[in-house]
Amino acid sequence: MEFKITLTTEEIVRGLKHYRRIAKQDVLRAPETPNPEVFRRHAEARREVYAKLAEVAEREGPEAVVQYALELYKSLPFVSGTPEDQYPEIKGQENALENFFLMIGLDPKTRREARKARKSLE
Repeated sequence: MEFKITLTTEEIVRGLKHYRRIAKQDVLRAPETPNPEVFRRHAEARREVYAKLAEVAEREGPEAVVQYALELYKSLPFVSGTPEDQYPEIKGQENALENFFLMIGLDPKTRREARKARKSLE
């Protein structure tokens, strides 16, 4: 897949840190939600993805982190349409990656192609 990245490594890392802080706040407020365990697991999964993406960005640069994120996204099982309380880790990872793609301005066509490459949960 071809993609053009206009953000610098520093901008990507700064954006990912912002997303991590939001996920951390979600972890802290999980007890106040109707389903605390699911909410916490979803937020923690997002935090982990943001941390890993920041690590790859700092080590290898913008193109590498986008390639890594696309491969990770394609490897996730497709769980959309399942009950809200099922698969919170997968849904959290998916949400984090989709947020990342929006943050960097990834072309919608590239996002669609990556989404189509995902397999249904067996």
